[in-house]
Amino acid sequence: MRKFLLSLLLVLVSLSSSAQFRTDRLLDVGRSALYYEDYVLSIQYFNQVILVKPYLYEPWFLRAVAKFYLDDFVGAEKDCSEAIRLNPYVPDLFELRGLCRIRQHEFDGAIADYDKTIEFNPYNKNLWFNRVLCKIEKKDYDAANADLDSMMTMWKTYSKAYSLKAEVCMQQKDTVEGAKYLDKSLELDPYDGDTWAYRAMISLSQQKWKDADGQLSKAIHLKPNTVANYVNRALARYNINNLRGALADYDKALEIDPNNFLAHYNRGQLRVQVGDDNRAIEDFNYVINLEPDNVMAIYNRALLLERTGDVYGAIRDYTKLIDQYPNFWAGLSNRARCYRKVGMTSKAELDEFRIFKAQMDKHYGRQRRWSKQKRHEVRKKSEIDFDKYNQLVVEDDNSVKHEYSSEYRGRVQNRKVDVVFLPMFQLSFIPYDNAVKSYQAYDNDVEKFNFDQNPKRKIYIRCGVKQLSEQETKDVFSLIETLSEAIDASRNLQKDKGLILQRAVANSVVQNYADAINDLTAYIQTDSTSSLAYWQRAVCQARMNEYDASQGTDVRLKTVGAISDLDKAIGLNPDNAYLYFDRGNLYASNKDYERAISDYDAAIKCDPKLAEAYYNRGIANINQGKTAEGISDLSKAGELGLYEAYSAIKKYSKK
Repeated sequence: MRKFLLSLLLVLVSLSSSAQFRTDRLLDVGRSALYYEDYVLSIQYFNQVILVKPYLYEPWFLRAVAKFYLDDFVGAEKDCSEAIRLNPYVPDLFELRGLCRIRQHEFDGAIADYDKTIEFNPYNKNLWFNRVLCKIEKKDYDAANADLDSMMTMWKTYSKAYSLKAEVCMQQKDTVEGAKYLDKSLELDPYDGDTWAYRAMISLSQQKWKDADGQLSKAIHLKPNTVANYVNRALARYNINNLRGALADYDKALEIDPNNFLAHYNRGQLRVQVGDDNRAIEDFNYVINLEPDNVMAIYNRALLLERTGDVYGAIRDYTKLIDQYPNFWAGLSNRARCYRKVGMTSKAELDEFRIFKAQMDKHYGRQRRWSKQKRHEVRKKSEIDFDKYNQLVVEDDNSVKHEYSSEYRGRVQNRKVDVVFLPMFQLSFIPYDNAVKSYQAYDNDVEKFNFDQNPKRKIYIRCGVKQLSEQETKDVFSLIETLSEAIDASRNLQKDKGLILQRAVANSVVQNYADAINDLTAYIQTDSTSSLAYWQRAVCQARMNEYDASQGTDVRLKTVGAISDLDKAIGLNPDNAYLYFDRGNLYASNKDYERAISDYDAAIKCDPKLAEAYYNRGIANINQGKTAEGISDLSKAGELGLYEAYSAIKKYSKK
């Protein structure tokens, strides 16, 4: 008995050691993935550790770090909170949660976290720095000044304390004192690009153009990839008549950020001044493409189009402006002139009569005038003043942005993806891979079909349609031909009905949905208890509906038919999460988000790891105005490995 107990104890110790080794190994691999900035992969490793040992604070914290770098600040904050609950004596946990709260503009919570962290480490100047930034964001300048005074006492040579003190002075409209603190900061650290840029903002506001040019040149030397510095230096150079240098700065700004509004708009204005009208039109085209209702850009383009001979294009632009501003007399006069150039005399006379009537109204004191809100002394981005159409534009709030973290490679949330509902799950010959980890969707009915029928190609479940290569397409068409010959030669379709379903799937793969629906209807006539056939027919009908709707066809009745098929499929196989997901998609396509969310709930209940269901539920919640719930769902989808979620989080967090 003693030997038995001893051997059992040794086995248990061995198993415990093995489990400990496995979790330690997973943590090490996860840390390695973090080091190489593969954040999505690292989350998958930390998930496994949390699943086995949820009482360890470290995997929660490391997963929070990964989510933070993916801009999933909601998910990172939740993980930090759980780590703090498990171990409230690690200052790094409070510091990271403070950063997450800053990113969500929850400055009170961030200050509380920094208070706690500073208790653990009162001589960490970076913690003081971030807490001061939070107080500045709250406009609590007295508290910020108190912290800054303490910082300048503890760290007399810490240049950033003086630059922040200058910012507080500027916020309190004390420009002279602010400039003194900035000069002191630059004396201590002349290699801080942000401080040079902020000092240049003061020079620009005082119209000291040469000083601003020099200061921004130093900022650019230290931080050569900051777009705002080039745009602001171009403004300074323009005002000292260095047009060549200004154009070069706008070119460089657009090389770094091709979609920068100010650089395109102002470069267009400069090109007009140097007589480069055609390339100026290109810049205004780009601006209008970014902001289709930007009336100042439309007016500039109209003038240029008229000047370069595109009279009809000018008429189009003038008309758009006049529709929005009926009292824009200069636009009416210009359009009348264009009408006369192309022989449209009657329309020209109508415009000229409107101008004449306005002049009479003015004579009798009945003219409607611009409101005070549309008249300003300075041309800023949001202003509309046609008298200033040829002026350069500056940002409404031209200030230096503070950086809380650096840019890293591999940040999947910066990839451009369309934030739309993920497509329906369907039967296919191609396994599903959601681009982060291979995810084999599983259903008993599908496996039973593969086992019983031994199909020529195994059937899988995948989300959406994969674009096939030329050879893959040929292979599927060859398979359809082979299946058709077998069906035609069959003497007992009841026995060989599996061939019909295979051909339906093959037709679906090559997106021949009409033939697929015909095959599926025939299959249902031979076997009305097949959930697979109803499921695939609903998907094919939905795909056809999507195209038909784009052509202006009313597909509401057909959508009801697809929902009916999914209802039957769910009745036959109520544990299939993909059926609820697909029905949710159909409701979402009709903007019936309540029912869609209910079905996504059911899908998650069947399969709690179905990332696509969390993703679509998140989008549905956001469409209902429930942004917080939506971001929470997107965070969960990202946690489960669906990287598109992080792009969606970034987009809707900004909103």
